Amino acid sequence: MQRAASHSGARLTDEQRLAWLRLIRSENVGPATFRNLLNHFGGATAAIEALPDLARRGGARALPKLCSVEDAEREMAGVARIGGRLIALGEPDYPRVLAVSDGAPPLITVIGDTRCFSPPTIAIVGARNASAAGRTFAARIARDLGEAGFTIASGLARGVDAAAHEASLPTGTIAVLAGGVDRIYPPENEPLLRKIVAAGAAVTEMPLGWEPRARDFPRRNRIIAGLARGVVVVEAALRSGSLITARLANELGREVMAAPGSPLDSRCEGSNALLRDGATLITNAGHVLEALGPSLGDRYEGPPPLPLAEEPEAQRPAGSETDRTRIIELLGPSPAAVDDIVRLSGAQARTVQLVLLELELAGRLERHLGGRVSLVG
Repeated sequence: MQRAASHSGARLTDEQRLAWLRLIRSENVGPATFRNLLNHFGGATAAIEALPDLARRGGARALPKLCSVEDAEREMAGVARIGGRLIALGEPDYPRVLAVSDGAPPLITVIGDTRCFSPPTIAIVGARNASAAGRTFAARIARDLGEAGFTIASGLARGVDAAAHEASLPTGTIAVLAGGVDRIYPPENEPLLRKIVAAGAAVTEMPLGWEPRARDFPRRNRIIAGLARGVVVVEAALRSGSLITARLANELGREVMAAPGSPLDSRCEGSNALLRDGATLITNAGHVLEALGPSLGDRYEGPPPLPLAEEPEAQRPAGSETDRTRIIELLGPSPAAVDDIVRLSGAQARTVQLVLLELELAGRLERHLGGRVSLVG
């Protein structure tokens, strides 16, 4: 399949890329915090220098561990050794639909052909212990959508994921990993991954050498949902990672679709529940195209490099202690919208963002999709 050219965008210098890597690999720094830090301090290097003081003001019991220059250089060299690249948000090869998603990773590690990011992407996910019928259906719809010009994304898991990847090898597929690009799970899918990167790509936000843990798979699922125009679920139990992907896709405004399954098969309880709750029922690739019809004309251009304050906000007044107290009082264990905190506190937005940064770097704040935050513990 002929690939479209990458969208335009600026590239980081080697020095900037190293600083970005150090910042995102530092403790308690997630995608939203990364962006806020860059906006607040004007660059990654200044943000790293400010992290200890911010954490102290947030009430940290122990200062967050910073990623050293040596560790970041070691990771960059290791990625290059295995033929990978670290691609930054806003660069030409960063997947454009993922780039405009809430919580897009500032840096992703990619092995393979980034041209597979250019066509629209459909995610196909489902049960690891999928039935023969489920695997056959996943393969058929992946093959048909691939031939229709789509890239297929999935999570390299057993069952439905593997069937979807295998069937879309000739047209392009993306494997999103929960660990480092050198720590493949499950290990028996390493041969499949080698086939994938020959014409498609493997993507992760995790560090080189990172062994995937249970809590890393929802992060992987967020990227799968963010890459795709729509998510197709094939055979998912009620407690299934595929349902997490579907929920995240719904929160990102993506189309959620599911194949109906037998009500007697526990592997279909979750996917059937999606249909009951309003997901689009699909039984062939044509149904997917119908469901996506309006959105296929949308242009998902990758954003310019992360917006930086013309004057680093650290040089501006940071608000009073009264503001800080009022902001913290408005927070609790239930997620609240940042916009509501700004409105109810009466503080300036940059003051609210600074206090939230301090709390997060102290390990006291959790961020949620949709611009919501809550206190930890």
